Amino acid sequence: MSAYSVLLFLHSWLRWFVLGAGLVAVYRGYVGWTGRRAFAKGDNAFGASFVGFMLLQLIVGLGLYFGLSPVGLKAMKVAGAMKDPTTRFFGMEHVVMMVLAVLIAQIGRTLSKKRLSDVQKHKTAFIYYGIALLLVLLMIPWGIWNPARPLFRF
Repeated sequence: MSAYSVLLFLHSWLRWFVLGAGLVAVYRGYVGWTGRRAFAKGDNAFGASFVGFMLLQLIVGLGLYFGLSPVGLKAMKVAGAMKDPTTRFFGMEHVVMMVLAVLIAQIGRTLSKKRLSDVQKHKTAFIYYGIALLLVLLMIPWGIWNPARPLFRF
């Protein structure tokens, strides 16, 4: 098994951890905000999990992009790479939007921890995690408006 196959496998499966932690973090932010709940350790833990899984996913993805993926290498070397929809998606759109999603989630986590009231912590977490999760959902290659890739790799 090559290093490319290992990283591709990890990148494929880590997406489910990102989505799971993101859904729970967004849900807890919304329920905490609208229900005016205290910001509990669990709220902080799921926010940290979401951001942590996103950062890990980013590291694996950048390893693929900058060294091992034929699509990433093609996007960096071929002058007309942006004319090919698949190369453009994985070589530019996917990478840029996922980095942006990680930044938004990290900023949201930092800001939510600094808010004074628990309701503001939940609201901030909900908004930032929600935007980050939406970007992730839009940029996963489901095959709807972007190239299809297997949902599970074995």
